[in-house]
Amino acid sequence: MPSKKIVCLGGGSVYFHWGMVDLVMQQDLAGSEIVLYDLDAQKVQLVAAMAKRLARQAGAGMKVRATTRMDEALDGADFAISSIGGSGAEVTSNVYASRFHDADMRIPAKYGVHQVIGDTAGPAGMMMGLRSIPVYLRLCREMEKRCPSVILFNHSNPMAVLMRAMHKYSSINAIGICHGVQGGIEMTARLLGLPSHELECTWIGTNHFYWFTRILHNGVDVYDELRRKIRLQPPAHSQLSYNLSEIFGYVFVYASDDHIIEFFSYLTQLPGGQKDLPYELAKAALEHSFDEGKPPTTKASSGERAAFFKEYRKLVDAVELPPKRFKAPKPLSEEVGGMMSAIATGGRKICIANIANRGSIPNLPPEAEVEVEAVTDRRGVRGLDMGDCPRVLKAILEKRFVWQELVADAATTGDRNLALQALMLDEMAIWPDKASAMLDELLLSSRELLPQFFRKR
Repeated sequence: MPSKKIVCLGGGSVYFHWGMVDLVMQQDLAGSEIVLYDLDAQKVQLVAAMAKRLARQAGAGMKVRATTRMDEALDGADFAISSIGGSGAEVTSNVYASRFHDADMRIPAKYGVHQVIGDTAGPAGMMMGLRSIPVYLRLCREMEKRCPSVILFNHSNPMAVLMRAMHKYSSINAIGICHGVQGGIEMTARLLGLPSHELECTWIGTNHFYWFTRILHNGVDVYDELRRKIRLQPPAHSQLSYNLSEIFGYVFVYASDDHIIEFFSYLTQLPGGQKDLPYELAKAALEHSFDEGKPPTTKASSGERAAFFKEYRKLVDAVELPPKRFKAPKPLSEEVGGMMSAIATGGRKICIANIANRGSIPNLPPEAEVEVEAVTDRRGVRGLDMGDCPRVLKAILEKRFVWQELVADAATTGDRNLALQALMLDEMAIWPDKASAMLDELLLSSRELLPQFFRKR
């Protein structure tokens, strides 16, 4: 069994509460070392204590330690997993509750852009990318020196933007992991009354924005049956998504209105603000920690920090291993531990990955960041053939790919005009003079994390 060095970047994040469970249960990785790296020593030590407890319970002989030193974390790493939000080093278990993301939502609302989540598209998705990309590229530069053969699994948003930046500006083998497709297949299976592992699905798209092109059950096409089911009674949180699916002729995979609406222009058409969001989206925005009616979020005080860590300790102490390993087909999930185990042993495992297209969807650009079915080997993953993209979806997606490229380039170069181009190309575009003023406010609100935009030229 291979013994590997596995680095968790942003090791104090909530993701590793359950991500660690997946890792320590991989018997093929027995004896490996897990290093949790984070800027916040207190958070990462709490997660490391949890990970040590889980590793002992799993009995795989894994060693766990925490560090705040990047060089120590990365030296000789075989695998890395990143969960670094675009909030900066904020004391929060929820990136959406950070003061930076609050500004990403609040400033556009002043200009009539009322976002719901803001981690993938729109002004808020762009800002999250502008803050995160330089951090990721600094890590990639260190990995190129200290562990050039590492395979990096990224879990953070904006997924496609981060992946495009790393694939364009770094030589590191980076793979994006998300659960949107898996969740969409599970939801589709429930609508059809079928086990999810029995569905054979093909889809086309980029992270959080994809459509089924084929759905089979035991070799029988069930796409028309799915259409019939969603016409009869679409779930409350998917009414907009399924209405659009009916119009465009292809059913959204991840049919969650709170994400889907951010890829369309409707969020600039709300004169009354957040309260006028249709399709239960006002409720969804509140659930993602943004309320236009409340005062802006401020930096945590010492008292708030102490209260946070008290609750955070409870959170990590509550994490446990599942009572027994799955005997039935395992439910679809990100399964980064399983992917890592398969790569380490040369196993061939079918998975879902965010990667550069490179022919998986032949009529889309090779550099486009797509979320596809893939197979593992010792080099990482290779995308499978997903077929051609239908013309109407191709028209929608190609604009999105250009937006992703603009944000990746703007974050890397600090070019304000590229960021403005991204705002104007986005579906939430507003009048150019207002977009320019909004951009200046957004950049200023994150100035401490965006030095590339404020250097003298």
